[in-house]
Amino acid sequence: MSSRPELAVTGLHHVTAISGDAQQNLDFYTGLLGLRLVKRTVNQDVPDTYHLFYADGDGRPGTDLTFFPWPNMPPARQGIGLTMEVGFSVARGSLDWWAERLESAGIRCTPEERFGERSLSFSDPHGLGLSLTETDGPLVTAPWDRSTVPMAHQLRGFHAVRLWERDLVRTARFLTDGLGFEETGEQAGWHRFEVGDGGPGRRVEVRELPEERRGSWGTGAVHHVAFRVDDDDHQARIRERVAAAGQQPTEVIDRFWFRSIYFREPGGALFEVATDGPGFAVDEDPSALGERLILPPWLEARRSEIEADLAPLGAAITAVG
Repeated sequence: MSSRPELAVTGLHHVTAISGDAQQNLDFYTGLLGLRLVKRTVNQDVPDTYHLFYADGDGRPGTDLTFFPWPNMPPARQGIGLTMEVGFSVARGSLDWWAERLESAGIRCTPEERFGERSLSFSDPHGLGLSLTETDGPLVTAPWDRSTVPMAHQLRGFHAVRLWERDLVRTARFLTDGLGFEETGEQAGWHRFEVGDGGPGRRVEVRELPEERRGSWGTGAVHHVAFRVDDDDHQARIRERVAAAGQQPTEVIDRFWFRSIYFREPGGALFEVATDGPGFAVDEDPSALGERLILPPWLEARRSEIEADLAPLGAAITAVG
């Protein structure tokens, strides 16, 4: 797949989901999956809720799965208009190791072949659909030397996200006209869209299910998918493109570690377009990311109130030594 000449997003930036208990979430993603907690903060719109960011060793865009822990919410209702699965890449030859690790922890796994690649699908403790897919190519993420997972098997950033939609045509048109993707394949009802040079981290896969009920948020659901842009100018031009494609993007919202716009794609899933910078090290020593509660400057004056509202949260699980 060659680079598209027109303006486009550059791939997946982060995915934000809804979890149950925050400590269970932390233990699963740092302990079992071996990701690094790179930011321990709060939901900026609902600051009595944690916002936990897990990523590679450097917290790079394209590796970052984040959570709003809302344990009192009911479980999500699966259905159309939702992102149903978050997929990560792993090195070729890693799936057998991962299958044994997950199954020993009581996680049921399903092996699959997807577009010629070996995959393993499973769910986290609160019902979020996940998958690991073996891929070739150089390691583009930063290994985490304190991960509980050996470097050879660590998650290598996103592979793809998967959505259920009632009308494939409308979503496909928006992905191409609004964000710059192109359709590159179809297998077993899943239509693959890629951007730029394609490959892991630049993929969205969509399945049309016209008779399926509409999904709704709850624990185990993806809240939104964020796509990458280089900087503010790139974001402004993508915002114009999204509006020209018939959607209604918000104004730019400063999230401190990146700047964002939000909108719904035609099928109802919530999307975001986020800048690559300034990044998570703008307010923490890179060697100590995620070790203490960090607030954006405009919430710092409320720290005592916010900390009183948050349930205690233990340390991330890391390898000894």
